[in-house]
Amino acid sequence: MSTDADQQPTEDPVAPKPPARPPVQDEEVEEQENRQMQVAMKMVGSAMVFIGFLQVFLSVNTGAEISIFPMMIYFFGMALWAYSSVDTPIIRYVVMALSLLAAMAFMHFGEVLFWHKYAIYWGTVGMVVFFMFQTPKKPANL
Repeated sequence: MSTDADQQPTEDPVAPKPPARPPVQDEEVEEQENRQMQVAMKMVGSAMVFIGFLQVFLSVNTGAEISIFPMMIYFFGMALWAYSSVDTPIIRYVVMALSLLAAMAFMHFGEVLFWHKYAIYWGTVGMVVFFMFQTPKKPANL
């Protein structure tokens, strides 16, 4: 004797089954982690560039002297930003090398001259204007 409770429900062959999600592969997880690290480096690099530039900007406007530390923060931030933002490897590594070389030069000489501040000031203004008029690329995988 079988009751209705003993019988298992049968599957309806006509009812559509939800599509099975493919298993998350290690490559996708690693790619996502790399993208998150790039965003973090871009944010930290931009913040360092902004903090260094702000001190240079205030020094240019007031005529005050500054130490080498704002310049080092600026150039180390520039290297981080270039590593995480610039797509072309040659340009990326040239910007990183020049930024680190400039930071080491300020460390070696230990002083910031008047023309250094103006070169940083107008170089940053030019860079911001250049990137302001760049059209962003559409991601291929979206």
